[in-house]
Amino acid sequence: MIGKTYAIPPQPPVEEHTHWLEAGVLTIGVEYRDVDPESLRATYEGTEYLDDLIAQSPEGGFTDEGVSIHVRDTADRHEYVRFDVFDGDPHYHYVHKVPAGADPVNNVIEYDVTANGEMLPWAIRCLRERLPQMLTGAGGGHLVAGIDHAVLDPVIDKVAAMAEEAQQTFRGNRS
Repeated sequence: MIGKTYAIPPQPPVEEHTHWLEAGVLTIGVEYRDVDPESLRATYEGTEYLDDLIAQSPEGGFTDEGVSIHVRDTADRHEYVRFDVFDGDPHYHYVHKVPAGADPVNNVIEYDVTANGEMLPWAIRCLRERLPQMLTGAGGGHLVAGIDHAVLDPVIDKVAAMAEEAQQTFRGNRS
């Protein structure tokens, strides 16, 4: 696997901040995230993951913000792929589904802005052109045969517009 693999599941989307768009076997969510040490601690408080989070956090904790695009199985709601188009540390996730009781497999890959340019257009291209391969890489290959581009492609258009609007709106509020 490329990137870093963590035995900590990614922080779940905040449902009231996430706009979900169903596209057949997949559902894609767009969320503007503001990640800080307090929200991460609250997410993992009382779980076996809190000590690992603290041990792996940089001094002062993780702090970042930006658009997240979540790709999950419509039927069971498991998130397989996530694009965190963050200002400070853009990255993406392959979130493998594991049996109950097994350690999570959260593969986080840093995004190289220098080599690839802005992340949001790249993420949208991945949704359009590489999603079957990315799902397979995250253990969601069983969903690939069910993808209907007549349903998925218009949803990706909406995701692109929503993500761009969220970036502009929230970045504009910080200026």
